[in-house]
Parts: sequence; C-alpha cells; structure tokens
Amino acid sequence: MPDENNVQDARMPEEIRQIHAALVEIISVMNRPQRDDEMLARAGVRLDRALFPLLVGVQHFGPVGVMELAERSGRDHTTVSRQLGKLEKLGLIERRSSASDHRVREAVLSAQGRTVTDRIDAARQRIAQTVFANWEEREVKDFARLLRSFSDEIRHLPPEE
Repeated sequence: MPDENNVQDARMPEEIRQIHAALVEIISVMNRPQRDDEMLARAGVRLDRALFPLLVGVQHFGPVGVMELAERSGRDHTTVSRQLGKLEKLGLIERRSSASDHRVREAVLSAQGRTVTDRIDAARQRIAQTVFANWEEREVKDFARLLRSFSDEIRHLPPEE
C-alpha cells in the first residue's frame, strides 16, 4: 500500500509547475504597460506610466527609502531617486528623514497622493469584481488567504547557500 506522503510527493512537481506557470502568466499580464495605462484611465488619473508603479510602491511599502524601493521594483536606485523627485514635484509624495536613520530619506504619500491612490484602489476593486464575478465568496476568501500565505513564505525565504 503506497504511503500517502509519497503519493503527495509524486504529485508535487506537477503542482509546482502549474503554480509557476500561473505566476508567470499573472506577472506577464501585470507587467504590460498597457495594463498600467488602463488602470490609470479607469481611475481617472493622469500620471506618467513610469511613475505609476513607484507611487503604488510608496503606498504599499512606505515610508520607504530609495534603495529599498529600487530593490523591490527591480530598478536602478538613481532612476528611482529621479522618479521620486518627479512624484514629489507633482505633490503626490513627500520625502522626510527616516525615524530610525536620519541619513536616509524616506518617501511617504502626501494627502494628494493618498487621494490618487484611493482612486486607483477603487479602479482595482472594479476590475477585481469582474475577475471574480463567477467565483463563490468562499473561493475568493480561500484564494486571498492562500495567496497571502504564499507571499509571506516566499518573502521570508532565506537565500540558499
């Protein structure tokens, strides 16, 4: 009689391939510049497409320093610094000294930036309603819970030696 763990182990490589394929597809869709344009249009926000991911990054990770935001966004820190300067000139973010290290300047949303990201969040909510229209409420809750768990685990994954 096969051990239940061995059966699960035999299935796991295919499940991992399916998860990886789904993540690649999701990232591909999310990284399309046209998707950012669509999101901004649905939100009624006029913003340079290159600044959009950084504004959302400041919303999600802020207060955040240039180096951390550059690492999280996969961009060069000099580019991120320059783009944060543009967001600051637009009045969408403010930069201030870090509470823990006064040598580091961190970006935070301004009141105007919060208004803009609230509009983007509302547009994202409308898109999600379309995506999940045929899902049961329990399925959406389970998906959110499992995706959050996956995100937490992968974020805290120690580097291989």
